[in-house]
Amino acid sequence: MAAPSEGDAASLLPDLPGGPLQAYRARASFCWKELALFLEGEDMLRLKKSIFSALEDDPLFARSRGHEVSLEKHRELTFLRCKRVLGRALLRVEDMVRNPLSVLTLITCLGTYDWSLAQKFLLHLLVFGFAIYKSGSERHLEYLPKILSMEIFGCFAVTEVSHGSNAKAIRTTAHYDPATEEFILHSPDFEAAKFWVGNMGKTATHAVVFAQLYTPGGRCHGLHSFLVQIRNPKTLLPMPGVMVGDIGKKLGLNGIDNGFAMFHKVRIPRRALLNQTGDVTPEGTYVTPFKAELGREIHALVSGSKPLASWTAQRGIQECREACGGHGYLAVNRLGDLRNENDPNCTYEGDNNVLLQQTSGYLLGLLELRLQGSARLESPLGTVDFLEAYPDILNQRFSCPSIAGCLESSVPLAAYEWLVCYLLRESVQKVNQEKRSGSSDFEARNNSQVYRCRSLALAFLELTVVRRFHEYVHQPGVPPPLRATLQRLSALYALWSLNQHTALLYRGGYFSGEQAGKMIENTILDLCAQGSPWRFAGVARHTDFVSQQLKDDAVALVDVIAPPDFILDSPIGRADGKLYKNLWTAVLQESKVLERASWWAEFPASKTHVESLKSRL
Repeated sequence: MAAPSEGDAASLLPDLPGGPLQAYRARASFCWKELALFLEGEDMLRLKKSIFSALEDDPLFARSRGHEVSLEKHRELTFLRCKRVLGRALLRVEDMVRNPLSVLTLITCLGTYDWSLAQKFLLHLLVFGFAIYKSGSERHLEYLPKILSMEIFGCFAVTEVSHGSNAKAIRTTAHYDPATEEFILHSPDFEAAKFWVGNMGKTATHAVVFAQLYTPGGRCHGLHSFLVQIRNPKTLLPMPGVMVGDIGKKLGLNGIDNGFAMFHKVRIPRRALLNQTGDVTPEGTYVTPFKAELGREIHALVSGSKPLASWTAQRGIQECREACGGHGYLAVNRLGDLRNENDPNCTYEGDNNVLLQQTSGYLLGLLELRLQGSARLESPLGTVDFLEAYPDILNQRFSCPSIAGCLESSVPLAAYEWLVCYLLRESVQKVNQEKRSGSSDFEARNNSQVYRCRSLALAFLELTVVRRFHEYVHQPGVPPPLRATLQRLSALYALWSLNQHTALLYRGGYFSGEQAGKMIENTILDLCAQGSPWRFAGVARHTDFVSQQLKDDAVALVDVIAPPDFILDSPIGRADGKLYKNLWTAVLQESKVLERASWWAEFPASKTHVESLKSRL
């Protein structure tokens, strides 16, 4: 990518304020602005700048410390802010289509300000709107302008009271009636009520509802999605036959109105079926196109990526909270907000442990084909090509003579490929053992999940991330001044992730003797250590890679990804690094130290506390 002019760089990435962090920034081995431009590109940086500036300049997004808003007010503000974001068209539809990553940038920017806002926007525009766009057909396109203008407001209703991640067991039904060319949507009981649906509690007028589709004769064709009006857009009153409401306050993300809905024989037109993957003719015949191998691989990757990402974030937030000591526990510093707002990521849109079963199931199926001597494995994305060498990989053992050798990508990649193959073999053996003991297929998979299939799915995703990270930082387009830092980050992530599986590597025989484990640990520690002074002399031997370490780059790396102070809204996280000054200012605002507690006013000024109590007896 062409380097931007100095003027462009200055306008996109202004200099950070001076302060105590300046000394640490001066130690960095790279220019943080250059890395930000390389990672995101000018277009994305301009988009982020425009989004952040729009939020900071709008009074509706003003921060208010020291004031707890009510649940209703929080939800009202979130809705109004969502409407304002859509109204300002911070991202045009054509931009979303041209560059889907721009949508992720917008959601991330909104989330760093308030994840309730980001979720509300995401659920309405992308989850609800994109479901109609991708799962529907031409007859559904008329809804898209109404979604963008918020003439209608949407939600995505899959989860039920008794069925969340187990989507196949969902009990809401949609029976087709050819006499009227309508589906009859019905919730048989409270356990089949749609539940935990974001935006449904107060604001949604329409929902994409998942139900079991039945055609005449009682044949079930499985889960399908329907576009259903649940409220009158003008009055927000429920539609006939629809019982809809709010499920109440949660541990976090309370700007989102999570709700429930039950349907009592609600009739919806045949065209309400989102018919991209299956349709019903006016006479009641079900038709469906053939499904591609690429979808299965993507499904396996997505199912495993969400648990890996949400658990990594959960762990990272907690470590940051503890690293900040008592100050990390102060609400004003917002680490608690980050923790509470990330926590539900581990559960909604699929429980993490259940999702991992989808990934491990995909891998078990591939091995079965491999052992049956079938044709070459189909892997459109190339993530499982290594399984062609399954038996040979299992015979490999760790071989690395030095710490410098551990920094070579071949070392962690080889270890991860062995680990996935080992866990795949162990998982198959456990499943077969359970079946021989009389367990059903469902029971056999469940009983094999905790110590085998779960670890298999996570190891496979970590391998995929390590491989992609390595390919990214070793591509020819990486600017020379950034290569060393990015390659050190890649090596650190690979070895840190691999180190969590040390017990399995020893148990399976890939590691032997204490030296293997110690070498991985020592390499991680060396990568995190402060760099040696001789790196500034421009020494370029391969072994010097170890001496140019990440501690000196830590603050600059944070600068690359950190949002503006207004968005982060954390006294201890401000870019100037004036921790105690900023904390003191925030505490003064929060505590109102010059004011007497409101409940103290009930005691007469002329009496002591004890005298007042005596007078009440």
